[in-house]
Amino acid sequence: MPLTKTWQLIAGSAVAGLALSVAAVTASGPWDSGQRKAERDRVASWSLTGGADHGGGPASGTFPQAAPSAPGVLGAIGPGAPRQAAAAPEGLAAALRPLLADPALGTVRTGSVVDTATGQVLYESGARDAMTPASTIKIATAAAALAALGPEHRIRTAVVPGAAPGQVILVGGGDPSLTAKKKSPAGSGGSLVALAADTAQALKAAGTDSVSLGYDDSLYTGPVRHPIGDNPNLAPVTALTADEGRPDDSTSGPVERTGDPSGVAARAFAALLTERGVKVTGAPARAKAPDGAQPLAATHSTPLAGLVERMLTNSDNDIAEALARQTALASGRPASFEGGEKAVTARLAALGVDVSGSRFADGSGLNRADKVSTGLLTDLLAKAADPQRPELRPVLTGLPVAGFTGTLRTRNSGGSPAAGLIRAKTGTLTGVNSLAGTVVDRSGRLLAFAFLTSGSADGPTAEKGLDKLAAAVAAAP
Repeated sequence: MPLTKTWQLIAGSAVAGLALSVAAVTASGPWDSGQRKAERDRVASWSLTGGADHGGGPASGTFPQAAPSAPGVLGAIGPGAPRQAAAAPEGLAAALRPLLADPALGTVRTGSVVDTATGQVLYESGARDAMTPASTIKIATAAAALAALGPEHRIRTAVVPGAAPGQVILVGGGDPSLTAKKKSPAGSGGSLVALAADTAQALKAAGTDSVSLGYDDSLYTGPVRHPIGDNPNLAPVTALTADEGRPDDSTSGPVERTGDPSGVAARAFAALLTERGVKVTGAPARAKAPDGAQPLAATHSTPLAGLVERMLTNSDNDIAEALARQTALASGRPASFEGGEKAVTARLAALGVDVSGSRFADGSGLNRADKVSTGLLTDLLAKAADPQRPELRPVLTGLPVAGFTGTLRTRNSGGSPAAGLIRAKTGTLTGVNSLAGTVVDRSGRLLAFAFLTSGSADGPTAEKGLDKLAAAVAAAP
């Protein structure tokens, strides 16, 4: 079967998918345009290594307004950033000590605050003690993936000729943004709809209007179930999953997932082919794509920078586990929980981060075996702010903004003086609460902070305590 897929078709499919997703951006997050696109474009202007998200569109009334912190954050990390003294360590410590001592935070509480421009430690308490981080581990997952693959990397889903006559195979590449919907509520990404249209066009051009369909999800290895088992916060981790295995139009949060993401995606693709005039004989079956098979058609994820931002903004566990496996693949390791752990550890060590005592048992933070320190998290945030490392910048631009976006939308919101100033990743498991991110202090310097706690009796009360700590960093003299 001849190769008839062209770059123009791929590009056209991507544009069509973007047009369909514009209306969803306002509801689901600002990662594809507006504030964060502007930030990436500005970062790209500082270095030839790039950083702009090609999945975005022009600013208009359909996009979210920039959060108040955007200019300050950029001013604090770009060329010509202010170099006046940061908050005095003594004053910051005086503000943070009583807040971190609050018993409502739990029985174990650690913290770290650093000046990202100089690396100066402004406050620490147990900063090298490894603790269960919950979802703040996604900062590490993001940094490792960006270091391994770069912010412009896209994940491919392809259709190739099979070994049997009249067979085509849908090959999963692990794209967590892949959708089977005509209009994805999550935003731009890989599209089975566009892929089916392009595949049908290629088949018809070759004189074929009837095929059998196989699907290959062998890129990922090892258990597909997370060690926590069946859980509404995460689908089985496979290399071929559409819409995160969600049965509805939700894009974040817990919901019961399909137990067979690969099979469901393949059956959806078969239906899409049928709608486009290609008969699919029999039920889709798992099959191995022939080595070196050239694609008839392909669709690609949103750039890695966009995937990182979606993951951090909404604390998306499915994207996190996919990025850990993509990091493993880029590092020549098996794309499994174990392979991801080894690859992430090695990538972070290569960045110059002290990983002693740490464990990255998964990419999402759902595993209580994960261990990191507040010092590691602030080290990573400082790396992401380094003007010499623009490829890591999505770690910062993806962080939820207090009072505005994602998991911080309702925290330090309203009349809080810290609203819009704090950008941070949240973390929550039963008895575990954490918060790590950045804030522009009164002198205009970008500070990185992290607080990890365990043993709390009441999660919401512990979250309020963490919010007070973050606000105190913003207001420190």
